[in-house]
Amino acid sequence: MTQQAEIFERLGITLHLIEGRDLAAFREAEDVVVAEVDGQGRRHMLLPGAAAAWQEMKESAATDGMGILIKSAYRSVECQVEIIRAKLGRGQRIEDLLRVSAPPGYSEHHTGRAVDIVTPECLSLEPVFDRTPAFQWLERHAPEYGFTLSYPRGNRQGYQYEPWHWCWRAGDAATPRPPG
Repeated sequence: MTQQAEIFERLGITLHLIEGRDLAAFREAEDVVVAEVDGQGRRHMLLPGAAAAWQEMKESAATDGMGILIKSAYRSVECQVEIIRAKLGRGQRIEDLLRVSAPPGYSEHHTGRAVDIVTPECLSLEPVFDRTPAFQWLERHAPEYGFTLSYPRGNRQGYQYEPWHWCWRAGDAATPRPPG
């Protein structure tokens, strides 16, 4: 049995729960750097290119009066296992939680490219984030820095709509903006 199969078995994830969802498996990033330290001292890690793009985007948003913060960035497969284990421990059904959490090995967060973004006015990871001026700003400007919204409404992966989840895709970015 593969390590992936063992993890799925321990968590009660059956193939029928993920079949037909167009999920991609992701390898864990190896060379992550600190992209941001939050108010609680938690270090949010990203690939160096993603971290640089994040910093540039965050500064541009601030210039436009938008405060954006990382709520979550890189996480290991083992961390994803623990997140799911904790949710199961709180009585959530695996069928339900796989609509809001990726199976271990299938999270964009493993790549060191994904960020869950919040604002000082909206600190929770809820669909209401799309009503914030920061979300409107991200829709217009995030692609300039190589970030795209991963899970829009009706996404092929079968996840709930996640207006806070953006992924840096090197090579997809528009020409960098000139300084100032």
